[in-house]
Amino acid sequence: MRTQQHSLVPIALGLILAIEVVALGWAPYDRETWLLENLILVPVAVWLVLARRRVGLSTLSWCLIFAFLGLHEIGSHYTYSLVPWMEWSEAVFGWAPDWPRNHYDRFLHLAFGLLITLPFEELLARGIPSRPTLRRSMCICVMVTLSTGYELIEWAAALTFEPELGIGFVGAQGDPWDAQKDMALALAGCCAVIVMRWIGIRRIAAP
Repeated sequence: MRTQQHSLVPIALGLILAIEVVALGWAPYDRETWLLENLILVPVAVWLVLARRRVGLSTLSWCLIFAFLGLHEIGSHYTYSLVPWMEWSEAVFGWAPDWPRNHYDRFLHLAFGLLITLPFEELLARGIPSRPTLRRSMCICVMVTLSTGYELIEWAAALTFEPELGIGFVGAQGDPWDAQKDMALALAGCCAVIVMRWIGIRRIAAP
């Protein structure tokens, strides 16, 4: 019964994400950019739900994954360069930073490292359960590989599609070091999670 209840978590989260995709895809700021962004999101989400028993992640990891996918969907609706998060901050908190650049894309790359590291570690734990240091080192390698791969996909899209569509998908906002900064933030998020877990384990193990 517990296993069955656990397998329902990704289904419920997948349904919530599906509602978000439909709602935010109804009238996105740029339809073609929205389609490009979801070429990766939708297949990944569908595969995760279908393979939920085989993947065997914890409830926390499922929530982290779908939280990241939900944040990504917001970016795909507005395009990352135009997400009005500063206006939202002004409305909710009465204050917003006066930055000339929209940093929502930077936030998402950091969130990728913060939210996806634990699920990866859980997957690796099934193959190397007794070597946490090796697992976490591999998490760093995987995070760098995925971040680099995504930046290469953006670069290929910018070269393949018409200029405006490519620029909207990449979201560099004129920064020539955008890709390097994005990868560094994902790595920083990953390392932060690893350090926090290491400190937590050390404290639990301390006499």
